[in-house]
Amino acid sequence: MKIKSAKFIKSSNHAADCPSDFIPEYAFIGRSNVGKSSLINCLCNNKKLAKTSSRPGKTRLINHFIINSSWYLVDLPGYGYANASKTEIKEFQGIIKDYFFLRKQLILAFILIDIRHDAQKIDIEFMKWLTTNNIAFSIIFTKIDKLSQSGNPNNGIEAKVGKYKDVILNNWEYLPEIFLTSSTKHIGKENILFYIDKLTSKFTQK
Repeated sequence: MKIKSAKFIKSSNHAADCPSDFIPEYAFIGRSNVGKSSLINCLCNNKKLAKTSSRPGKTRLINHFIINSSWYLVDLPGYGYANASKTEIKEFQGIIKDYFFLRKQLILAFILIDIRHDAQKIDIEFMKWLTTNNIAFSIIFTKIDKLSQSGNPNNGIEAKVGKYKDVILNNWEYLPEIFLTSSTKHIGKENILFYIDKLTSKFTQK
């Protein structure tokens, strides 16, 4: 798939305020500072589409972007929070849950994971929550360029992904689709877009 057009449509405080047209949606979500905005901009070939910041946790609303006039890329608030009060955290959690419960046109959630870190409890718990609620998800490992020059084989890309797969298989019977990406090196975007294109084609054929 080639991205011919990518346009911001609206930001919503609640799932009920999201766009009403029934076209496929793909949600992108992860902990603070995982590189979500950079990945979205990389996928869409637009450095200014999603707002990036040196201050993590800036996404506070449900942001819809229409891609190729055929599907929505949805930028969600993170489930790991930076510089947020307990009241704000509760509010973000409510926004996220409502979105996943109410958006019937959601095809898949992409869970973003910083490949430099071992499996975190909050990520695994969120994946379990999605599974419990029958919400399909895939995993996108970000920032693989940060490990590519590592001289320690135990800290290399293959080793990190292998350890993460072991954790997943301890909790699930099978692995979700996994993508390796680097926004700065533009690695992995074609694989993600190909996968979205395949799922969107199935949706439109129903």
